[in-house]
Amino acid sequence: MQNFISLAQIDEIADVVRRKISIQPMVGMILGSGLNGLADSIQNPIRIPYSDLPNFPTSTVHGHVGQFVIGELEGKPVIVMQGRIHYYEGYTMGQVTLPVRVMTRLGVKSLFVTNAAGGVNGDFVPGDVMLITDQLNLMGMSGLNPLMGPNLDEIGPRFPDMSQPYDKEYCDSARKVAKENGLTLREGVYAGLSGPSFESPADLRFLRLAGADAVGMSTVPEVIIARHGSMRVLGLSGISNKANLDGSTITTHEEVIEAGRVITPKIETIVRGVLRAM
Repeated sequence: MQNFISLAQIDEIADVVRRKISIQPMVGMILGSGLNGLADSIQNPIRIPYSDLPNFPTSTVHGHVGQFVIGELEGKPVIVMQGRIHYYEGYTMGQVTLPVRVMTRLGVKSLFVTNAAGGVNGDFVPGDVMLITDQLNLMGMSGLNPLMGPNLDEIGPRFPDMSQPYDKEYCDSARKVAKENGLTLREGVYAGLSGPSFESPADLRFLRLAGADAVGMSTVPEVIIARHGSMRVLGLSGISNKANLDGSTITTHEEVIEAGRVITPKIETIVRGVLRAM
């Protein structure tokens, strides 16, 4: 039997965060593998380790620091997850998406979500950045939808619409910023799997046939919860490795982290530009 997280538990964490900060965050950000550097650019930062929050899950993955950083970026008040929580770490979907629930209760209206992803589209190469225009909820299709269980009516409806998971205006803004800065911005569909094993060649061929352009082990549950709470979402994938459709190459977490060093400046440029335009 899954333990569902109540509104009271979410509000208890939000209250602890609220007491530690003096600004009202407007934009939430989730930083993926190898992309934590953006949090170091935040001005007047307040850092809150996840371990300081009651019953809050902690990140166990190398490359994920495990703290909230609250401050200003491009003059906008932000709350950044420096390190995310993954289902494959042994947490429930409620725990994985708890940080987004907390952001919602703090009054955050927009969510910028980033991840390191494997390229499924054969035209993508490591180092590319992909604007996420839609998603494949393969975790949810197999019974792991984060909205299962009692609905939190105070936050959103029982059956939220997911026809536009990623905000069209934010997507247009990201395209404009990329063009102004001479950055190649790929676009496509992100497929979310549970992990932690990387995909087999047959998995990747199936995903390509299903319309996926990139694949990873996060993001989709967080975006569902964000949309349930009426947040506007921008999604960016850093392509960390090329599709291994024939089994000729081996994918490692180390190369994902290394690719993040190339990808981070590109994603930071786009995020900063979209923030400035808000």
